[in-house]
Amino acid sequence: MSEREGLGDWADNRARRTGPPDREIRFRTAAKAIAASIKRNRPGEGKPDCPILVEGMRDEKALRKLGFTGVVECVNRGWDRSRLIAYLYDTYGTRNLVDKGPALILLMDWDRTGGRLQAALRDRLMALDMPVDEELRITLLKVMKPEAKTIEALAPHSRNLTPLIEEFID
Repeated sequence: MSEREGLGDWADNRARRTGPPDREIRFRTAAKAIAASIKRNRPGEGKPDCPILVEGMRDEKALRKLGFTGVVECVNRGWDRSRLIAYLYDTYGTRNLVDKGPALILLMDWDRTGGRLQAALRDRLMALDMPVDEELRITLLKVMKPEAKTIEALAPHSRNLTPLIEEFID
């Protein structure tokens, strides 16, 4: 009936834009993206040890609860943006030397303020030829929007996400 009216498969189109409607599928997708970022964030010999940049301390605590063990840098540390950008550039360089990928994972909240902050930081880092990894934020924005609009809001879901994350890490 919908094909005849020219509407197409609206559920399929919605899933492409905003993520799948089924919670189990959404959580598995989020867990897969989180696991990939955990692997990049792990410290140790021969591992990428890619730092993650988040907004504040609560975001860092939520990431630790999800299983991140590497460096997590916070934007809110009392520095202006220019000093923060200079610190990130001096400390981490333009590329990750182990996996040759972006030197930094940029993960701001997916609300309006987080989106503006993400864009501002990304633009300033890209101006210094320092690409950033935004895959985790893009995935979480699509699949976790009904449950959480911030990173710290992922902490209550860690009980459900952690076993799925461990499946993808192993």
